[in-house]
Formats: sequence, C-alpha cells, structure tokens
Amino acid sequence: MTENFKPGQLLEQIEYPRDLREKFSIDDLPQISNELREFIIDVVSQKGGHFGASLGVVELTVALHYALNTPDDKIVWDVGHQAYGHKILTGRRKVFHTNRIYKGISGFPKPSESEYDTFAVGHSSTSISAALGMAVADKIKNEQRQHVAVIGDGSMTAGLAFEGLNNAGTSNTDLLVILNDNCMSIDPNVGALKEYLTDITTSHTYNKVKDEVWNLLGKISKFGPNAQAIAQKVENALKSAMLKQSNLFESLNFRYFGPVDGHDVVHLAKILEDLKDIPGPKILHCVTVKGKGYKPAEEGSATKWHAPGIFNKETGEIIKITPKSPTPPKYQDVFGHTIVELAEKNEKIVGVTPAMPTGCSLNIMMNAMPDRAFDVGIAEQHAVTFSAGMAAQGLIPFCNIYSSFMQRAYDQVIHDVALQNLHVVFCLDRGGLVGADGPTHHGAYDLAYFRCIPNMVVSAPMNEEELRNLMYTAQLEKNAIPFSIRYPRGNGVMTDWKKPFKEIKIGTGRRVKNGDDIAILSIGHIGNLALEAANELEEQGLSVAHYDMRFVKPLDEILLHEVFGKFDKVITVENGTIVGGLGSAVLEFMADHGYNAQVKRLGIPDKFIEHGTQQELYHECGYDKEGIKNTVLEMLKVKLKENKASA
Repeated sequence: MTENFKPGQLLEQIEYPRDLREKFSIDDLPQISNELREFIIDVVSQKGGHFGASLGVVELTVALHYALNTPDDKIVWDVGHQAYGHKILTGRRKVFHTNRIYKGISGFPKPSESEYDTFAVGHSSTSISAALGMAVADKIKNEQRQHVAVIGDGSMTAGLAFEGLNNAGTSNTDLLVILNDNCMSIDPNVGALKEYLTDITTSHTYNKVKDEVWNLLGKISKFGPNAQAIAQKVENALKSAMLKQSNLFESLNFRYFGPVDGHDVVHLAKILEDLKDIPGPKILHCVTVKGKGYKPAEEGSATKWHAPGIFNKETGEIIKITPKSPTPPKYQDVFGHTIVELAEKNEKIVGVTPAMPTGCSLNIMMNAMPDRAFDVGIAEQHAVTFSAGMAAQGLIPFCNIYSSFMQRAYDQVIHDVALQNLHVVFCLDRGGLVGADGPTHHGAYDLAYFRCIPNMVVSAPMNEEELRNLMYTAQLEKNAIPFSIRYPRGNGVMTDWKKPFKEIKIGTGRRVKNGDDIAILSIGHIGNLALEAANELEEQGLSVAHYDMRFVKPLDEILLHEVFGKFDKVITVENGTIVGGLGSAVLEFMADHGYNAQVKRLGIPDKFIEHGTQQELYHECGYDKEGIKNTVLEMLKVKLKENKASA
C-alpha cells in the first residue's frame, strides 16, 4: 500500500535518526524541521488524524533525535498525539499515510511497531513514571543511557504526573522531563498549574536573567560534586527571588531550566546536548504553539485543529460531506442538550468532566450554566471523588468520562461513590469500539467492570430517545443511587429524537420484535444492527425475536424467564468484552434458574483489538449485521440460497 507523498530534499534522506545525526549538521535542522512539518500537513490534510499537537513539537522532535543516541537513549512520549514527527523520523515515513487506517500503523507510539517507541501511550500523564522506571532499571543493570519524558502542560495536571515527579525527585536518577507548554490539552487547560506556568513564562525579569544563571551553573558544576551543590543552591535562590515564590519543580528536587523557545531547533539541540552532562532529575520547560507553522491551526481553535479530519491545506477549510437528508445527532450531543434541559428543571444537577468538555459536549452546559458545569483537567480520579463530594451534600452530579478513561478512576467509583451509595450519574461516552484511536481508547470493559460493583445500576440506550429517558430516570430522587449510562462514539439512529421525557423503570428491558425460532438479546446501540439482521432474516423465512435489555444490572429477570421459557437458542450481542458483560450475565441467570439452552455470545473477544473504522472492527469481531445473521444461520443450521443470503 503506497501513496505519493513527496518528502522534502533533506527529509527524503532520513530513514532513521542515525541519518539525521550522520548526514546533517546542526545548521540543517531548521530546514529539516520545515520539511517535516510540511510532510505532516500533506498527509494529515488528506488522510486525517491528530494534527495540532504534532506540529507544535516538530522542532523538539528533530532536536531530540539529533542530540540523543536513539533508540539506545529512551524517549517516552506522553499521550502520543504529539508523536507523528517521531514516527516519520524513525523508519515509518513511507507508510505514514496508513496512520490510523485498518491494518496500518498506529496513531500512537507502540513498542511492537518500532524499537524507537519505548512505551505504549494512549492515556495521558504516564511518561514520567515510565521513564523513571526505565532509568532505575538501567541504574540497577549498570547501563548508561539517557531517559527523557516529553509531557504536555495538560497532561501535567493529572495526579499520576505529580506522583512520578514526587518519586523522581528523591531517586537520584538521571532523568530529563521536557514540559511542552502550549497552554492546551484538547480544550484549554484549567487550574492553578496553568496559572503558575503562565507566570513563569511571562516573567520578564526571570527570562532576562535565566541564561546567566544557567551559564554560571554550567561553569561552576565542572569543578566537582560540592561545586555542583553550591551552584544549585545559588541557582535556586536567584530563581526564587526573581519569581518571588518557590519554584514548584525545584521544590520537588528537580533542576529547572527554562522557559525556552520550543521552536528554536538549533538552540534546543544545544540545550539537550548540555543537559546530558548534568546529573540527577531535570526539567526543561519548552514554550510551544499548538499547530505551529500552519496558519489556520495557529490562529483558529486548537480544539478544532486537534484532530480536524480531512481538510484543504491551502485554505484550511475542513472538508465535510453534507448529507442529502437530515442525519441523526451524535450521542454526545444528545447528552449535552439533554443535561441542560434536565438542569433547567432540577437545580441540584451539575456536570463534571476531566478535560473533555468538547469531546463529551458538556461545553453546551458550560456555556448555558457556567456555574454548574466543571472541567477539572486531566484528572479522572479527582473528577469522580469531586462528584462524590457534591453528591454527599445533596447535589446530583452527571460525571461524564470516556469509557476507557473511567478505568483510571475505578477505585474512586467503588470506594467514594458505590460504597457510600451516593447519587452520582456516570455518563460513559465512547463505550465500545471507537475506531481509529485503537486499543488505548476502545471502551471495551465498562459493562463488565461496573456490573460487579454493589449498588451500581448499569445501563445502555439503544437510541437517542432511550438515552434521554435514562438520563431523566437517573436524576429522579427515588433513584438516588450510583447510576451508569454508556453510549458509543458517533451518531444515533433517530432524527426526531427530542421527545418528552419518560421514566424507564430500573432493570426493565423491552421486546422489540416477536419471533419463534431464536432470540437475540442486545444491550445498547449495537441492538440496531441486531434488529436489522432480524428483519432481514424474517424476509427470508426465519422468525427471529429481538430483545433490548437496556440494563446489564439489574437484569430484567421477567424478560429473561420469558426468553428461556420459549427459546432453546439464544444469541447475546454487546459492543463490549464478552468476558463478564451481558453474555456472562445471561449465562449466570440461565445457570442460577436451571434453564438449558444453547447460548452464543457475540462481542469483543478476550484480546486487544487494533484500530480501524468502527464498521471494520465490528466485522472483525463478528458482531456487525452480517456476523449476527451468520450466527443465527449457524445456530439454526440453515443455509440460505446465496442470492438471498447476500441480499
């Protein structure tokens, strides 16, 4: 699979970082950076993918691979949105056009893909801990190499990043943390750390004197360990005086350098070369611009240009296919509009999200009711316990977190919410296979990991109307218990979705379609594919019943008694792991009540699923429409004529 994306004259000569180091001088780095940036723009504008973050670290990427001896020296990227330039310089330029495409290269660093990808990263704030672990391991093995963690200021807001800094500061280990400070994650950063970094960056006195302090340190430190200690004390005292406050990072025993221009590649390369000789934990504060070098991304919304899709690189116009007829809304937008409707009627409702207001559409409530909607930064654990604290005082928090990100706050869900039986409503966006982001972002496990928690209601709507009604049900005072609602990435199935609210009795499903030969039980949006399959099989003479379970916990036992009292062949369908999910719950019910039926579970198998479109991945896992139909035919031992089977 080849594409005609032409690299620049110098970039074309670089297959691996050794080419960068051996063929070019430091004076060539600006042109290489420009060519790398243009190559990223060329490919992403036509193929899609993450954009602004990688453009912002082009110079830093080039400088790192020029100054370090990669892959022996280890670079750990945080999140991975910023690693496109890294991938292009490390042997994947010719296949970069397959980025995030089914069977192509991953959009994130992946050790199984390249030895230059030292650690798998998809969730934020892991780089410092991982790089420290590598550094300590090499110290134990008496191996000498550089260890660098590249982390954004958005990722630095997470508790895990502070845990890593706290440990590294006392480890006496050679570790360099590069803080890529562009004042953005996906949405604008929030919190005290953002304000602190802004103070450092804009301090004219600090920036005037910092180079002299740095040069003094470098000269004195060459006279031995005692001189190094004296120099550091002098440095810390001067910096504290200039800032009129203690430096946060130096309080954690890090040597702080910066802020420096993250787009001056020659200066960066020289700095990195110097820092290799300074022992102990260090932090280099680089100020960058997200979307640097592409005017529409620099001047436009950083949220919009985080992953803009396909666009016209000459004009910056994002290319969208206009549908011929009205299309159903995204589930996240149904959530966003519905929570505002509910909050207008119920003053106890508040909204919470960890740094994803646009991604989950809580920004709609933030605009309408800014005092009742909270972005807490990349801090899922805090988001859950913060919600629990508000619930303990009588509010009803709707805590919206992506399914895969909720995994990071599992302990808080159990101990701080469920154990106290608090009225927190968890809205889990991106439930199921999400597509091009791949295994780090698939919401595969929430049905299973929430189902085993006492006091927890676990639900999933089949369409937009059910999502609205589940949200309405969850906020009722009589249902003041932990309540989870999960829904997938993408669009629903209803254009006329804004209907009056109706309560759904907790633990009740519904029979969607009658049938006599076999029953399909589904949970969530994937039930629409099951219904399509049942209807098409009906046209070919098979009688297939379909049940929308709506709740995995509590199960609708009345409905299940109906199913197992009538059918000896049952299929369960879920857009989640089959280990512990709906299928497991149904089998447990069958065993507990002495039923004997043939049950086939369809869902995500017990393995990590790679990236691709949602449809491609549903097909791979065997629960797209055709997979469901084929399972029915296999269980009924029916072979339809080919022309009918493919209809």
